[in-house]
Amino acid sequence: MIYQKKMEISIMVIDSTFWVAVSFVIFFGALIYLKVPQKVNEILNKLISDIKNEINESEKLRTEAKTLLDKAQKKLDTAQTVSDEILEQAKRDSDKMVIELNDKFHKTSEIKKNLAENKISQMKEAAIKEIKDTSIKIAVDSVKKIITTSVDKSKLDALFQKNLDETKEELKKINS
Repeated sequence: MIYQKKMEISIMVIDSTFWVAVSFVIFFGALIYLKVPQKVNEILNKLISDIKNEINESEKLRTEAKTLLDKAQKKLDTAQTVSDEILEQAKRDSDKMVIELNDKFHKTSEIKKNLAENKISQMKEAAIKEIKDTSIKIAVDSVKKIITTSVDKSKLDALFQKNLDETKEELKKINS
């Protein structure tokens, strides 16, 4: 009986181990028959290929982005340089304009000063001439009055004519 029990246990052990082994072989056989490892390999290869393509595409995009960034940086540098040049030119132009306006102001002031001095000189000369004319007229009137009251009429006319001629000569000399 002990032998029989051993046998049964052994058959059971063999049976369960056998069936696990058989099912294992059948499972892997089915996998191989259905080409699952090849399909898994193909799927993995396709995923690897897709990942490589995405990496290559992202590398191309990175290169293009770097190129665009470099171009934009060059344009920015150029724009900064041009901006600096424009500001420098504007500064030079404004300095030049300030100098020109200052010169024009001084020239205009000098011209106005000269005009004022000329006008004052002309007014002075006109006033002197008017004073001389008035003085001469008063002197002539005074002489005329003195002569008319103190001298006889015939002598007075001769003296008046002589003084009048002399005064005219003097006036011509002064006006000339």
